[in-house]
Amino acid sequence: MKTKKIWANFGVQDLARTTNFYQQLGFKSNGSSEQLTSFFFGDEKFVIHFFLKSILEPAMKGPIADGNEIIFTLAADTPAEVDEWAKAVRAAGGTLVSEPEAFGEGYYGFVFADPDGHRFNVFQM
Repeated sequence: MKTKKIWANFGVQDLARTTNFYQQLGFKSNGSSEQLTSFFFGDEKFVIHFFLKSILEPAMKGPIADGNEIIFTLAADTPAEVDEWAKAVRAAGGTLVSEPEAFGEGYYGFVFADPDGHRFNVFQM
């Protein structure tokens, strides 16, 4: 079997809030409807669809995890860019789960949660 494309689907409570959050962080919209808002992530334009949870759960034939079903990592080029991300996440209404910090050999980053609790890492490696 060969997979042509992969994307992610997350459940959210409020499409307007989710759209505003990711727009403030500078992600490019992949479109929206009454059921979802969608964004491109990274140079390869990885797609994450944010569906209303009330739409996604029936389609998945049952309850979905709250917030932490998977953690994506966003790459930054410099420690200063990591710090800029942290400021932007706070300004957009996200929650810093951990402050930017050095860890391991040559790693600097932090963890944040969007308004629905989906967690992302921002790392400079």
